Amino acid sequence: MARREAPEVNAGSMADIAFLLLIFFLVTTTIGVDQGINRLLPRYEENPPPVDINERNIMRVLVNMDNQLLVNEELMNIKDLRQAAIDFLENNGDGSCAYCKGERNPNSSDNPDKAVISIMNDGQTSYETYIAVQNELVAAYYFLRDRECQKRYGVSFREMEYVYNDPASKAIEGLVDDLKPKVKKIQDLFPMRLSEAEPKKNY
Repeated sequence: MARREAPEVNAGSMADIAFLLLIFFLVTTTIGVDQGINRLLPRYEENPPPVDINERNIMRVLVNMDNQLLVNEELMNIKDLRQAAIDFLENNGDGSCAYCKGERNPNSSDNPDKAVISIMNDGQTSYETYIAVQNELVAAYYFLRDRECQKRYGVSFREMEYVYNDPASKAIEGLVDDLKPKVKKIQDLFPMRLSEAEPKKNY
């Protein structure tokens, strides 16, 4: 009995199919983009003028090599940092802030415009702790901004800021011009003054 030869598979178009699949995945795949912490750095000055800040207007946040949080030299759990920052920022020690709801502690900040949060990390602080501390402090500012924006304009500051920064908003006539003074007003009421010192190896 004669042996039958197996028919050959036509593989001539396999390269074309593989090439088309490659193009398909390149076009449809979303490429992740690394995002950093949004910070506006000050301009470089050769001889910057000395800044005179009263000690009570500075909230010192230290993170040591063991990822322990020290706020004004007192040990604090990171989940309590946001509320501590809110209390500090709107303390209203000098009574000049009509929109603040602070306790007017004479040993804490005078008003939001003078309040500065100073952050210092150890060189061995973990990245997760560093980001968590930054998130809590920024969240404190946004909590106060949201509250004041809701009170004045009936919308949260985050929503207003999102619409203001959205490129699609420029297509709507007058929208950006209307939002600009409102966004700036809320930012001026609670200016984000975060000062980050160079990390140290040991405290």
